[in-house]
Amino acid sequence: MNIIEITDLNAPELAVYTRLTESQLRNKLEPEKGIFIAESPKVIGTALDAGCEPLSFLMERRQIEGGAAGVLARCPGAVVYTADRSVLQTLTGYALTRGVLCAMRRPAPRRAEELCRSASRVAVLEGIVDSTNIGAIFRSATALGVDAVLLSPSCCDPLCRRAVRVSMGTVFQVPWATLGDTPADWPEKGMDRLHAMGFKTAAMALDDRAVSIDDPALQAEEKLAIVLGTEGDGLAHSTIARCDYTVMIPMQHGVDSLNVAAAGAVAFWELRKR
Repeated sequence: MNIIEITDLNAPELAVYTRLTESQLRNKLEPEKGIFIAESPKVIGTALDAGCEPLSFLMERRQIEGGAAGVLARCPGAVVYTADRSVLQTLTGYALTRGVLCAMRRPAPRRAEELCRSASRVAVLEGIVDSTNIGAIFRSATALGVDAVLLSPSCCDPLCRRAVRVSMGTVFQVPWATLGDTPADWPEKGMDRLHAMGFKTAAMALDDRAVSIDDPALQAEEKLAIVLGTEGDGLAHSTIARCDYTVMIPMQHGVDSLNVAAAGAVAFWELRKR
């Protein structure tokens, strides 16, 4: 291994860990140069399983022959920056990452049509900007058998650092794609693409005309896209109007709705293809 000892975090080669913003890491102008940060040996291992390319590591010395030994063995020749814990703790949030960070090359974007050829259940996310919710939705989607996750162009990046961490690496296990490149591509164009792929669309929304989530007609659909809206306002009226179903989760004790990640988990389980 190429182990480099550091005494502070100001070295230019550490910019990916310390100074670059999420937008700079993503590098929309040159996507092939995009980078994301994976945290903890478990998440890094899952990313490696998915074929992601490691560029460098940043970790405490004790991790080299400790918790990170397994992932390092899979990355011969990788640069490993290492320092005392006291140095690394000046990096915000580092103490929460189990002592290991890895800068990795972003995988090439994929098209929704490619992912959905044999899919029967997909999640569609509209304007969800909270990275914690994105990560939690991906974790539920993976665990509960969703075949793919499709995002409107205004959604949070699933490979931002917090979303990757909250998802526990499941962003690398369920395939995902963006429905368009600009906000103008959603909802009309995106919905047209979903319908062209043979999906019936189910808007998760509060509406007097909504059917209950346990309606047998939903379960009977061969291909169903479960559409979840942004935090607070939920789905846009124009999106709901273009969906084949409006669906609600029955509530008790006067509660009107669930957090979008919780609602997604309920919907993925109830509407799964049996």
